[in-house]
Amino acid sequence: MTAPGVGFAVAADHNGVAMKQELCRWLAAQGHPVRDCGVDSSDVVVDYPALCAAVGREVTAGAARFGLVLGGSGSGEAIACNKIRGVRAVLCHEVFVTEIARAHNDANVMVIGTKVIGVDVARDLLAVWLATPFKGGRHQERLDQIARLERGEDLVL
Repeated sequence: MTAPGVGFAVAADHNGVAMKQELCRWLAAQGHPVRDCGVDSSDVVVDYPALCAAVGREVTAGAARFGLVLGGSGSGEAIACNKIRGVRAVLCHEVFVTEIARAHNDANVMVIGTKVIGVDVARDLLAVWLATPFKGGRHQERLDQIARLERGEDLVL
């Protein structure tokens, strides 16, 4: 188990195993503890929702500061991750989206489509993710509204 609030919980379906291994090595080399939530083989097709839930629960419980989920396109993974209350998962495929995800949305789970980008771009995006702080202010007000939506409350325009 990673130290509270430190490091990454990471998971990949069968499409993301090779990239997960490389990114876990890179994160560890950068000093970020990693908790591997699965899977370890690309030989068997794996349904991703349980992997997304495992990562999301690590993050929302405070066992990991961030989550990283890898899948083929990443689209389904982002949807599944965002079903866990308190998770703000974003499908990151380029720098601008990654910066905004952290700076404006305080995203806590990064999702990558391994059939969309290669490992070098993924590594670069992780570096951007780690270097970009949340801005707070009006952006925090929006996150508060999102939390109200999660609780089933209505928002008034």
